[in-house]
Amino acid sequence: MEYRQPLAMLALIFLAGMSALTSCSGDTEEYDPYENWQVRNAAWFEQKADSARENKDGQWLMLKSLDMSPTFQSGKTADSICVHIIKHGTGTVTPYYTDSIRVNFRGWLMPTINAQGKQEELTFTQTYYGDFDPATAAPQLATVKAFTSGFATALQYMVVGDDWIVYIPQELFYGSSASGVIPAYSAARFRIQLAAIYPTGSLVPDWK
Repeated sequence: MEYRQPLAMLALIFLAGMSALTSCSGDTEEYDPYENWQVRNAAWFEQKADSARENKDGQWLMLKSLDMSPTFQSGKTADSICVHIIKHGTGTVTPYYTDSIRVNFRGWLMPTINAQGKQEELTFTQTYYGDFDPATAAPQLATVKAFTSGFATALQYMVVGDDWIVYIPQELFYGSSASGVIPAYSAARFRIQLAAIYPTGSLVPDWK
């Protein structure tokens, strides 16, 4: 049976997005691209979850969070990340939470409409500039556990060479906290390419 997006959800996304464009004459209100941010981010992630459920091109995954913290709540859409696969890697193992890895990534907030009515996305972090080229990129060295819950979950499902677009709900990102330019209740989109895995306690060679 074909999966169809509920009309109520479409209406919610439309109304929440339009509210950010609403302004009154005079100087009583200023344009705020983050108005209704929590609701809009939840609706945006739900759209991606719908795409993962439909999986029309066979390249979508919906992966349960591996967060084991006492405050984590399972059993809802926001306990998972959504993945659109760009490229399958050739690795045969996935990293553990305590392993070190080398990883290329770029992260964006959900698209917003600016005061001029144009769509834009804020890039809030990246390890490379311009178009991604694995031959010239210098992947970041880190432990899996150094990343937010949703990002760390993605890494623990990946093998070396995997290149994914990962959608993370606000609950598995920073939740009700802000971080730098990232407002509270933000969902996120990442491009993640896993370049290397170093098991806990092993020697980490220089990158060439």
